[in-house]
Amino acid sequence: MNQEKSTVQIDKLKSGDEESFAMLVDETSGKIYRTLLQILGNEQDAEDILQETYLKAYRAIPEFENRSGLYTWLHRIALNEALMQIRIRKPQIVSIDDNEPFSDDLDIEQKDIVDFCCLPEGELLSKESRHFLDQAVQTLPESLRIVFVMRDIEGLSTQETADALQISENNVKIRLMRARMILRKKLSAYFNKFFIEEKEL
Repeated sequence: MNQEKSTVQIDKLKSGDEESFAMLVDETSGKIYRTLLQILGNEQDAEDILQETYLKAYRAIPEFENRSGLYTWLHRIALNEALMQIRIRKPQIVSIDDNEPFSDDLDIEQKDIVDFCCLPEGELLSKESRHFLDQAVQTLPESLRIVFVMRDIEGLSTQETADALQISENNVKIRLMRARMILRKKLSAYFNKFFIEEKEL
């Protein structure tokens, strides 16, 4: 889970200080919206859930026990709201426990896949590559996309992801592996050009 810290004072938030809460929204809403968009795949849904997230947070902030950071707490609320929306819209996405083996289209040659761990750090953080990754994530089947965002972007454990989606841990692992393989295949050509350019320098 994201470990970023807010500069807003907890005591002021708990006392109902509206200016402090507005600062919290300004600090955190951009990244939370991006997470919601990745999970839900729809701008209007993401905006609606973002608004609901902060409404619930505002009501619950007096009981906030500071066992986790504010940023993590807000992400948990947003994630729960997004999953509730998905259950209403497509309940099978978060309830089917499929354990079938990989299909042939995921049997990817390792030589065709760039090892993302070795990418130049600056490139991983660039707006262009982030946009490319966001687009690729959106092409994933919804059941795979949700698991990928929860595990690899939000940093939830396998057990936490399984509990939230009401599926087995083995199913989480299978879906995550499929998502990673698909993304590697889609992005390998894009990232390959940076290795070629590096070698030519």
